[in-house]
Amino acid sequence: MSYSTNFQRLCSLIVKESKQLLRDKSNLGVGLLLPIVLILLFGYGLSFDLSKARVAVVVDQDTPQTVQIWNGLSSSKYLQAEYFHDFKSAENALMQHKTDAILHIPANFADEQTQGQAQIQLILNGANTTVANSLQGYVLGAISTVSGIQSDRANSSSSVGSISIEQRMWFNEASNSTWFLVPGLMVLILTLIGAFLTALLIARERERGTLEALFVTPVRPLELVLAKLAPYLIIGVIDLVLCLLASYFIFHVPIRGSLGAIILVSMLYLVVSLALGLTISGYAKGQFQASQLAMLISFMPAMMLSGFVFDLSNQPYIVQFISQLLPATHFMQLLKTLFLSGNDWALIFKECGILLIYALVLINASRLSLRKKLG
Repeated sequence: MSYSTNFQRLCSLIVKESKQLLRDKSNLGVGLLLPIVLILLFGYGLSFDLSKARVAVVVDQDTPQTVQIWNGLSSSKYLQAEYFHDFKSAENALMQHKTDAILHIPANFADEQTQGQAQIQLILNGANTTVANSLQGYVLGAISTVSGIQSDRANSSSSVGSISIEQRMWFNEASNSTWFLVPGLMVLILTLIGAFLTALLIARERERGTLEALFVTPVRPLELVLAKLAPYLIIGVIDLVLCLLASYFIFHVPIRGSLGAIILVSMLYLVVSLALGLTISGYAKGQFQASQLAMLISFMPAMMLSGFVFDLSNQPYIVQFISQLLPATHFMQLLKTLFLSGNDWALIFKECGILLIYALVLINASRLSLRKKLG
């Protein structure tokens, strides 16, 4: 057999496979679009840098010394200082996650500094230990710079006392990163279980030909959707209970909020995740395509853009906007607040309302994906 014949056959096979690839839009999309999605997610979504961290500055009495500290904090490119006249307002802002730290300057600060030693209180939101530790370093650096400038202006370091900072870590007194990571892992687990379990349901039945058996029955699309969700919801609840037991007894993560609220919001998110997977399965042409879409639409965004590891406030505005479109982002904030901060009912009702809208929209979308086949 000549080499020319072998080469022609090889060329014919290459042409055939190339045409097959061009006809298979899912594989073509994964091959061309997945690298772009990954580079954008990792390039913009991954960032260990802290920029414009929010600091609530509480000044009990305005003095030239406190003005210098304020100027030093507000001029830092890493900090976003906000002025508060009372500690209670700043505390509420920290509880509602509107600020990352409180810097409290007491009324006798100027007198104590003149006498040789002044003290400032720094309270950090320990729910994210990475952000808290970085923020602590930036605040200490800014205060140190201000203290040095004051000493230089006085021409003697002895005429201006030093500034010491009393530090406290709220919501994570042990500064344990596990407390921050475990609630986030629960979000990823429920996302993975929910989306992947149901993403293959309809696609698998369509490939096996068993879905057509339902076409001749009087079953309605909504009934089919609910019937497919129910068993997997039970499995998800069992997994949720296992996660809660592991987080409390193995990892010793405190549960400061209502356990009932945690279970209810988790079940609501589980319905959203299951409905998302079922919607993907309804529109996918096969199991392989469904699994790819489930990875790209549910798990990867939940891991990268929900605030699981990286603080969203430090990301570009376009990334922050996209993250707010993800159900996992809202559930992530809810779960971490309930575990580490306690019951913030305004936040609970707001985020639960958003998740409820997602659940209704996705259930209706999955119903419509079957209606075209059953109707």
